[in-house]
Amino acid sequence: MHEFNETFIQILLLLAIAITVVGIAKKINQPDTIALVLVGLLLGIFTLPFPLIDHAEEFITQSNVFQVIIISLFLPILLGDATLKLPFHHLYKQRNTVIGMALGGTFLSFILIGFSVHYIIGLPIAVAFAFAALMSATDPISVLSIFKSAGVSEKLSTIMEGESLFNDGIAIVLFQISSVYLLTYIEMGWAGVGSGVWLFLRFAVGGILVGVILGFIFSQIIRFFDDYPFEIVISALLFFGSYFIAEHLHVSGVIAVVAGGFVFNDYGGKIGMSKETERNINSFWDVITLIANSLIFLIVGLEIRNIDFSGQWNIILYAILIVIGARIIAIFLSTMPAKSLNRKERILVNWGGLKGSLSIALALSLPASFEGRDTLLLLTFSVVLFSLIIQGLTLKPLIAKLGLNQEKADNDIH
Repeated sequence: MHEFNETFIQILLLLAIAITVVGIAKKINQPDTIALVLVGLLLGIFTLPFPLIDHAEEFITQSNVFQVIIISLFLPILLGDATLKLPFHHLYKQRNTVIGMALGGTFLSFILIGFSVHYIIGLPIAVAFAFAALMSATDPISVLSIFKSAGVSEKLSTIMEGESLFNDGIAIVLFQISSVYLLTYIEMGWAGVGSGVWLFLRFAVGGILVGVILGFIFSQIIRFFDDYPFEIVISALLFFGSYFIAEHLHVSGVIAVVAGGFVFNDYGGKIGMSKETERNINSFWDVITLIANSLIFLIVGLEIRNIDFSGQWNIILYAILIVIGARIIAIFLSTMPAKSLNRKERILVNWGGLKGSLSIALALSLPASFEGRDTLLLLTFSVVLFSLIIQGLTLKPLIAKLGLNQEKADNDIH
């Protein structure tokens, strides 16, 4: 019992630090996620004369704790909340671009990064493609908060969020295939290619089916109630239930949450949610996601205490350049058929493809026996930091330079 109380106090202490940082960032009109990462880095680098904070840092940055918090606890929350906030008809309007980026773009960047890292940096093939899978996932949280404050169009916000919702699930499946099955499939030749494709389809389609079925069932349940606290609990059960049931069935939990959330929001919202319920569900998940995001980005910065950068700066630079280059090529080719993005919008979407905590959490999930785990962690952490800090801090000036803020567009029209 005493151990549990101590753990709770440590997490509460970090949450207090995180919320303080968020409050200051909001007051000075800066992206709170990037501020959290920077403060986390400072706390991770410098030893403070406060033993309790130091113990909290040590506890939260353990691989198993970080992984459980990000993947099992916060991921279903963030994905579920995103499906509630993103109207399906907005996503459907941009479906060609989103599907092109989430499917074609993710696969292209996966292939390009994998082979480039293998041949240029010299990583073993399984490590190279595991890294490629981690770098194929994008994190919309920082981007969307910057887009919102800069007044970027609904179209671009929808495209960025839609891409991230789907490519997270795809990237996780590719990561599982790369880190567990890739070498076996390579030895099998063409039969291995078939096995890989079948495994991917089973993960993805299975996840969709689990999500759609549960989303439909939970939508039917709320038809019989007009009680928003009860319906909020139902939404939480749907998000976590979809994730864990799908994972238990060895299909994609991420894709299940996204599919279930969209069914619940679109279909369930029409047949079973009053305006009051809709408003209160959104308010509840706003609070929960604020807590989740505050801890996530602070923890990402704190994780620096477990990374050894000595003598590795050359491969870090190569990795950053490869990831940026692959993103540019993948987005250019995958959005060509849709033609819904102009040149300026393509530039912004390219630079706005930030990497986030999911990549680090997945890298930490690898067993200690995985060959190249330390190198994979180093490169993943370095690219995520570059992405969040350098790309994140330059997004707003880039939006202004490209003239893609809504106010300017409106002024130009008038």
